[in-house]
Amino acid sequence: MMVAARGIPSVEIFGWIVISMVGARTSAMGFNRYLDWEIDQRNPRTVIRSTLASKRESLLLTGLGTILFFGAVMQLNSLCLFLSPIALALVWGYSWLKRFTIWCHLGLGFALSAAPMGAWAAVRGDLGSLGPWLLAFAVLWWVFGFDLIYATQDAEFDRKAGLYSIPAKLGIERTLLFARGAHGLTFLALGLFGWESGFGICYWIAYAIVAGALVYEHYLCREVEDLGKMNRAFFVVNGVIGIVLFAGVAWGQ
Repeated sequence: MMVAARGIPSVEIFGWIVISMVGARTSAMGFNRYLDWEIDQRNPRTVIRSTLASKRESLLLTGLGTILFFGAVMQLNSLCLFLSPIALALVWGYSWLKRFTIWCHLGLGFALSAAPMGAWAAVRGDLGSLGPWLLAFAVLWWVFGFDLIYATQDAEFDRKAGLYSIPAKLGIERTLLFARGAHGLTFLALGLFGWESGFGICYWIAYAIVAGALVYEHYLCREVEDLGKMNRAFFVVNGVIGIVLFAGVAWGQ
């Protein structure tokens, strides 16, 4: 959004982007809780999720989030409105994938990679520039990589439950190799994004910090049986990456 606007867009556009994001995220998470409710009950790691909301409540959240999303998108522009059903299909579709393909993690990456595309379209009304595509490519492989790491915790459960995932199919060691490769592509794409956008030194400092954080994430995950380190790698390190990258873009333009 900030790169497309070369700063901060109008309050109106900023507000509708945030509202549409909240609506889409709520709709996606509500649908995931609804669809996976029985699976979550059977998995010791996720059993608490099924206690947070009933299936009916999850479906209600899905509906409310969907209404909020479409209502906000209608206030933006015709391109966003035209693409909004595709965006919703992406964020809903991820929840189905582990029932028939090991590439469900890539599906999550595709779903979240739509976010920078949507923000750019909301500001510019087109997707004709290279910048949003490079950032979307970076997000796709970033998410794919860290979701692979996170999914190693459920490898054994997925096998027993008949669910598809790369850890369940290929084993943890090879899964972590996939994750390293994915984050290598993330690093490359973020570099190309910074070069294409003409960012200054602040972005490249953030870029170096992000590189270090990605390396640290994989260092933590060398012992996958340590759940504390796994959670630190998934939640804390990736949270830091997002914040640092945001700051680098904000001050690097």
